[in-house]
Amino acid sequence: MPQPVRTAVLPVAGLGTRFLPVTKSVPKEMLPLVDRPCIEYAVAEAVAAGIERVVLVTARGKDALADYFDRNPELERHLEETGKQEQLEAVRAISRMCQVVTVRQGEALGLGHAVLTARAAVGDQPFAVLLADDVVDATTPAIGQLMADWEPGRAVVALMEVPRAETCKYGVCAGTWQRPDLMDVERMVEKPEPAVAPSNHAIVGRYVLPPEIFEILARTPRGRGGEIQLTDGLQALAAQGRVRGKVFEGRRFDTGNVLGWLEATLHYARKRPDLAAGLEALLSRS
Repeated sequence: MPQPVRTAVLPVAGLGTRFLPVTKSVPKEMLPLVDRPCIEYAVAEAVAAGIERVVLVTARGKDALADYFDRNPELERHLEETGKQEQLEAVRAISRMCQVVTVRQGEALGLGHAVLTARAAVGDQPFAVLLADDVVDATTPAIGQLMADWEPGRAVVALMEVPRAETCKYGVCAGTWQRPDLMDVERMVEKPEPAVAPSNHAIVGRYVLPPEIFEILARTPRGRGGEIQLTDGLQALAAQGRVRGKVFEGRRFDTGNVLGWLEATLHYARKRPDLAAGLEALLSRS
């Protein structure tokens, strides 16, 4: 029986320069989509897929991320004393979602380096990786869709089709299709120019990885941008026929840029029965 995936790594050490000046003191992952921060959507997705433990790869100035998932006895006591039971339960539920641990990425050397930083915390077990900037609204959690097609010793990456003109923004995969939604990945290229991109199937921020990836990343030289690229490490597995690409079902939002964050905020506000009508009225007047 395959070893279950119970740990997820969330690399959250980035500076968030696209959202300056607010990210000078507020981690970009704490920017809210309505009334919940982006990072909670990623953690909630992982938990809904069966993840029990989340490793946050953080940096200096990002203590608010761990604090958000910790208890706040003073706040809880205040809410209890003032009879705000619904808010009290909502606050307590966040700290009960799963076990959250943090590790520090001392230097920003790319996504591959961020994943490698989590090695001691993950141990010798398969694990998921979720990029909090990629928020996915799906009936079945996106990371759970990948986990359903994972096998020991393999990696699974989330894929979606993008316009060819945008391949330079993503890692791109090419290979042989087992099913319309499942590719045996043979080649992976980090941010290729459209003219040389091997396909228009781009990797989105969801991965299920075997523990062998750590040793591969430890040997991976710095690549594009002087960083250790996770795509380069995965290419070593792909060369052994050990990577699959999963075209997931769901709507993905790139909240790492202002327009994508605004789009996601409007989407989730429209899903709220207590906000939808008022939001549409506001938009009709603007």
